[in-house]
Amino acid sequence: MRSWLDDVGMAAATLRSSPLRSLLTALGIVIGTATVVAMMALTEGLRLEMTGQLSMLEAGAFRVEKFPMVTVGHEAWHRYARRKDITRAQGEALRGLPHVAFVSIEEQGRRPEAVVTRTRATRNEIDVLGVLPDYEFTNAVSVASGRFLTHADVALARRVAFVGAGVADVLFPGADPVGAEIRIRGVPFEVAGVAERMGTVLGLESRDGFVAVPWTAYDAVLGRARGTNLAVRATRVEDVPQAMAEVVATLRRVRGLGPLDENDFEVFSNDTAAELFDGLAKVVGAATFGLCALSLLVGGIGVMNIMLVSVTERTREIGVRMALGARRQRILAQFLVESLVLALAGGAIGVALGGGVALVARELDVVPARVPLWSVLLSLGSAAAAGLVFGIYPAARASRLDPVEAMRAE
Repeated sequence: MRSWLDDVGMAAATLRSSPLRSLLTALGIVIGTATVVAMMALTEGLRLEMTGQLSMLEAGAFRVEKFPMVTVGHEAWHRYARRKDITRAQGEALRGLPHVAFVSIEEQGRRPEAVVTRTRATRNEIDVLGVLPDYEFTNAVSVASGRFLTHADVALARRVAFVGAGVADVLFPGADPVGAEIRIRGVPFEVAGVAERMGTVLGLESRDGFVAVPWTAYDAVLGRARGTNLAVRATRVEDVPQAMAEVVATLRRVRGLGPLDENDFEVFSNDTAAELFDGLAKVVGAATFGLCALSLLVGGIGVMNIMLVSVTERTREIGVRMALGARRQRILAQFLVESLVLALAGGAIGVALGGGVALVARELDVVPARVPLWSVLLSLGSAAAAGLVFGIYPAARASRLDPVEAMRAE
């Protein structure tokens, strides 16, 4: 044990004697470990944040829409755009299914609107929705003050509105807007209620910038939307698979799809969003590990190169030690430990840099970041492995030197 401690001390002394050379040697390892820690911290933070933020539906609910959650490329978008719109009648056909409790049929225009009062106005970025009372029970929306829309509001086409917290902040700062008047395209609506604050998605897109009105009033003021989206809530959380199967079968029938035709609509839930993000996280992780492996390869070659130089510079010292009784295993262990310490030092610096990047990102509120312990252990373990693998050849070369010839070296 003492001999190992002596080797570590000698290795540390060697690194301290030429710190700049040591740092440049381990630069590849520093970059690799820093990349792994930083990227995994950002990915893990985003995953934990998205788990809550992607809960856009109530428990046991799922959505049916014409387009998937994500479309990649212009051609893909046009392919989905050619699908038939989902209609109100198709949504109504889902009511009464054995495992379906609520069906929210939602209309939304193609572009956001501006909402105004006599003294204030929002930007043209508010989503105005035409909805039914079922919206409250299928989407993750809670009432902060006032009330949600009722069946009477829909039947009488009342011009009442349920507004998001972001809209209330802009139009009625510091005041309760319930009972106040807002205008959409110049038409007055009375605020019936305000939603609980839901925050943003990744700090980018607000979930509080919406106004929900009865769909009958929506049609009168904004015109009937070409298509609708559906949000369906199962009778129980455990019944979601059965409810999905019933909804898919019913929609295929009412939309005239044949047995071999693929679905021309998308069904997704909170779990779908989480799975989508997990898939993206795996791609990012694979790319990160690839970059890390490349950096460790470069760093390992640098370690091997500098250790070979070190063996050449210390040939006479090695010969003297061997002449005084040092065994070949002792020389081998000394240079292996020196290579390992050099690689671990680079790994530690990389972990510190990666953690620092994650901390700065979190403090600046750019991206939530949490450094997982496994990424630190993986980074240090990879650095140590690189040091051992690429340090074997220089160490073996040092241990095989002939003591007489080594002492003659200049």
